[in-house]
Amino acid sequence: MQRLAKIIQTKQQLLDLLESREEEMIEIRRHLHQHPELSFQEKETAEYIINFYKGKDVEIEKNVGNGYGIIVTIKGDRPGKTIGLRADFDALPIQEETDVPFKSKNDGVMHACGHDGHTAYMLILADCLIRLKTSIAGTIKIIHQHAEETPPGGAKSIVESGSLDDLDAVFGTHLSPQQPVGVVGYRSGYAMAGRSYFKLRIQGKGGHGASPHRANDSIVAGAYFVTAIQTIISRRLNPFEMGVVTIGSFDGKGSFNVIKDAVELEGDVRYMNDATKERIEEELQRMVKGIEVEFNVECELTYTPDYPPLYNDPTKTGEVVSILESANDPVITKLKELSPSPGSEDFSYYLQKTPGTFFFIGCRPEGVEKPYFNHHPKFDINEKALLVSAKSVAHVVCDCFQIE
Repeated sequence: MQRLAKIIQTKQQLLDLLESREEEMIEIRRHLHQHPELSFQEKETAEYIINFYKGKDVEIEKNVGNGYGIIVTIKGDRPGKTIGLRADFDALPIQEETDVPFKSKNDGVMHACGHDGHTAYMLILADCLIRLKTSIAGTIKIIHQHAEETPPGGAKSIVESGSLDDLDAVFGTHLSPQQPVGVVGYRSGYAMAGRSYFKLRIQGKGGHGASPHRANDSIVAGAYFVTAIQTIISRRLNPFEMGVVTIGSFDGKGSFNVIKDAVELEGDVRYMNDATKERIEEELQRMVKGIEVEFNVECELTYTPDYPPLYNDPTKTGEVVSILESANDPVITKLKELSPSPGSEDFSYYLQKTPGTFFFIGCRPEGVEKPYFNHHPKFDINEKALLVSAKSVAHVVCDCFQIE
């Protein structure tokens, strides 16, 4: 009974500490929002994070992976499991169009995906855990990750660094304006799509628009490819499989009466499992060979897999849902099972190595029925979601990992 009472008391201490520091979370988020930095360029943001931990009883590992990654290790007074908590901190090449007083000061760069909020809540949560570290049985590694937005991303290199080889579980969250504040979304199993990038250069034979028979028109070949490639999804995949192929760039600008010598196309592929990924790539390669024969052109295809599908461990996901459902925390109003998302996340690399789960925190701005989605120049969040994020992760830490 004494041990149970101690666990309850310490957990309440942590939750009370987080509530008392909500305004500080908001201040940090606004500071970061004003000073966004692009993937692999987050020097000042990383320095800000490191300075936050200076003088605290933790181990700080800097420049982890292929950029400015930071791992902060909080060691409890007693042995136990080792868990990882991740928050990303890069921004996007977007010109901000919001009206907030803490608008981005960096022209053409914006925190349009909520990573400023992820970092803000994680800093305060980590600091509160440091204050209570004598009650922790085990080790908590705070993963401040750079470059989530731009492949190859930061997660893969952090995993490959070996700094997280001792993790027993890993958890992450993402702010979601599609849900109101208080809603925590989850998905067991495949939750987010993997993605690949491709670039196709079609080399034809240029000529005069009046004499097409003397040329091999690369634009016609490219236009055929744009249409034909959609049959990979409609005629080569099982209708119950998720797959998307998008042509995002078609560089064929020239003169109105000149047959273009060469064109370049760039595209994006999404899939929910590795089998679908391999099938789409195989069919795309086959179709490119057909274009060469059909139009007598030469094709150069670059195909690069980026982030793998994100797979939430069913056991860990179930544990998180059970913990949050029984938390009876007034800031968590609803647990909601979400549909799989076609978006991608390099948190998937952590989950490939370590069981865990990635869940979503509602942040819809008050009074807004149709919020702007992530990556929009008018993207904004309800800052009350920061406390929801911090307390949700705190409940998981306390109940799963013997904080007493």
